[in-house]
Amino acid sequence: MSNDDFPSPAARNHRILILGGGFAGVHVAMHLERLLTPGERHEIDIVLISNENYMVFQPLLPEMVGATIAPQHGVIPIRRLLRKTRVYIREIQSIDLTAKTVELSPGFQPHTKTLGFDQLVVCLGSRLDFSKVQGMKEHAIPFKYLGDAMRLRYEAVRALEEADIETDPDEKQKLLTFVVAGGGFSGVECIAELHDFLAHAISAYRNLKKSELRCVLLQSAERILPEVDPVLAQYAHQILERRGIEIQVNVRLNAVSADAVVVTSKVSSDSKRIPTRTVVTTVPSAPDPLVSALPCERDRAGRIIVNEFLNVPNYAMLWAVGDCAAVPQPDGIMSPPTAQHAVRQANTCAANLLATHRKQKQSKFLFTGLGKLASLGRYSAVAEVMGIKMRGIPAWMAWKAIYLMKIPGWDRKVRVAIDWIIDVILPRDIAQLRVHESDSVHQLFFNKGETIFKEGDFGDQLLVIVKGEVEIIKDGKVLSSLKQGDIFGEFALISDHPRSAQANAKTDVHSVAISREAFQKLVAHLPGVRPTIDSIMTSRGYKPPEVKSLDKE
Repeated sequence: MSNDDFPSPAARNHRILILGGGFAGVHVAMHLERLLTPGERHEIDIVLISNENYMVFQPLLPEMVGATIAPQHGVIPIRRLLRKTRVYIREIQSIDLTAKTVELSPGFQPHTKTLGFDQLVVCLGSRLDFSKVQGMKEHAIPFKYLGDAMRLRYEAVRALEEADIETDPDEKQKLLTFVVAGGGFSGVECIAELHDFLAHAISAYRNLKKSELRCVLLQSAERILPEVDPVLAQYAHQILERRGIEIQVNVRLNAVSADAVVVTSKVSSDSKRIPTRTVVTTVPSAPDPLVSALPCERDRAGRIIVNEFLNVPNYAMLWAVGDCAAVPQPDGIMSPPTAQHAVRQANTCAANLLATHRKQKQSKFLFTGLGKLASLGRYSAVAEVMGIKMRGIPAWMAWKAIYLMKIPGWDRKVRVAIDWIIDVILPRDIAQLRVHESDSVHQLFFNKGETIFKEGDFGDQLLVIVKGEVEIIKDGKVLSSLKQGDIFGEFALISDHPRSAQANAKTDVHSVAISREAFQKLVAHLPGVRPTIDSIMTSRGYKPPEVKSLDKE
């Protein structure tokens, strides 16, 4: 604990603590800075806590995937926006409303840091809920943060590189099939930009044809873009299909594995597999665990219930803004999780924070929205702006102009505008930038009946069964049936030979995979591991090889 940041309540200034560095949190701080009088700047301490030192301009995430703009141009350094706010780039460990403290995770030094507050603003947004669909956490790429966009672009280029040298037509088709789950704004804009990028990039590969590319959009509702006018949604549906994007509505995503997704029709209840190596998910969302732990009332979606002043009932010092808050509007509905609503909520909240401190009358949140916009890729979009419906090129130009104006900071406006101009003139970059390393130990999910590996495959990982049953097959005969706690795939790793049998998922299987490199280091250097592996191999009729082949760094 750092006592420098946690003086006694009598000694410290009035502190407004803002949790979250997204649209809502940063705009609360920005508006507070503008509203403070010179005298209040010495009295009121504005503090913002964020996981990252930048704010992501979410509407531009799809364009980062499509290489329309450079990834760094879609983020804005928080310290450039907040000149009078103290910023902590730390994870939040816990929130104590009774003690009026927030505990932060350690930094370079192994010490937590505790901050006190007089007023607390929760702007922690939402997270994707992977628990609703089997295998989604292990195999789907989320689409919410900057790292997600960069990872998706990397995986898309990687799939093209692999497909260009693949001789098996079935495997090639898997590599060239891209599935996006969720037909709302995020899903539609993601699939549109991804398809544009792939269709453009595929011409650089000698062995690939545009006709082999398959992009699939899955939507559980009856139509895509349910937030916009049905006529505009139908136009968007037609445009995307005309470009070659396959749209499946009234389908539920049931499972995701390493080489397929399973979807079920909500009309007929029939299930089918879509073989693919790349799956993107934009749904469903869930509240941040810190929000769920707060002792205040929440709605069915887990959002904090606030009144028309953005204050949490029964907690005078607690406010909530953005995706994590259930904010009532004058038209009787709850505010949707969009940037325009988050900014207006932030402005109202900032005004009310100061009104409370000044003992003045608070302002109600009266915003109901100026319109809705959705990009459909190059030269096309749909938009409803102040009652005016647009589509095609006019809507695309309106989308560009409106979001360009809304990007905070003149330097970012100029950079993004230049990127858009260059995109019209020059070809898009298809460099495969590695932005993450695969985990040495990670979880894998396999559908019932799925082949986990085949005889003759390269041994790339050891698998441990967490739940389910696996059959080991050779020459069409079942050699053994493995259950929870059993390991398999060890022989190919420890002997440096190809897989000697085939492994199939007899049921749905949850497993933990250990990479080849990590396994070999454990066997060579961790006491007790090698004898255990030797014992397992002997029981299965294999002669354990010499250990010297494993002592390689």
